[in-house]
Amino acid sequence: MKLILEGKAKKIFQTKKKEVLVQYFKDSATAFNNKKKRNFKNKGVINNLISSDIFTYLTKNNIKTHFIKRISSREQLIRKLKIIPIEVVIRNFSAGSLVNRLGIKRGKKLKEPLVEFYFKCDALNDPIINDDHIMLLNIANKKDIAKIKAIGLKVNKLLLKYFNNINIVLVDYKMEFGFLKKNIVLGDEISPDSCRLWDKKTKISFDKDIFRENKGNLLKSYLEVLKRLKIEVENV
Repeated sequence: MKLILEGKAKKIFQTKKKEVLVQYFKDSATAFNNKKKRNFKNKGVINNLISSDIFTYLTKNNIKTHFIKRISSREQLIRKLKIIPIEVVIRNFSAGSLVNRLGIKRGKKLKEPLVEFYFKCDALNDPIINDDHIMLLNIANKKDIAKIKAIGLKVNKLLLKYFNNINIVLVDYKMEFGFLKKNIVLGDEISPDSCRLWDKKTKISFDKDIFRENKGNLLKSYLEVLKRLKIEVENV
């Protein structure tokens, strides 16, 4: 297979079928726009298992995604998308940059889920943007933006239930979307790398904040999510 793209946490390979790719999960962890980075043995395996389980769950609940199936401990078959260069962040509780930007107390439950857009551009440190910026940059039109928000909020309802069932609070998370022909579908991954997850009782983190803030064992926390989801994995 031909490597066509390598990001901070994944590699993308072209298969013999033009419309099908392989998504490979790496062991690297990065933070602060790649200023802080480190490898954690088998992190990619854990994220692949969790993301595969989440995408399978979303597909069963009528969310259109790029996910086809998991094919190995680190790899997924995915549909090729024309990626929309925005990160869609949905926040259910105040944390991270929301607290820093607006001075809101950390851990406050928001009255309604908050949808934010960030322009995917490392050179600009992925700045926060609004609907008008998206249209100014010709990234998407008004109808597409509304569709992205609607899908994102539907995903949010499903994921709140998914994590609540294992006594985890879904604080916030990042999604990416792309076009499959003329349809907007969910892409990338959803894992502890892209979510902020807290234990319901103790508020202990099970996400990449552990690495960002040097506050615990990253692999142990990711494995706790796997354990609660009852996903079996060998040699991790």
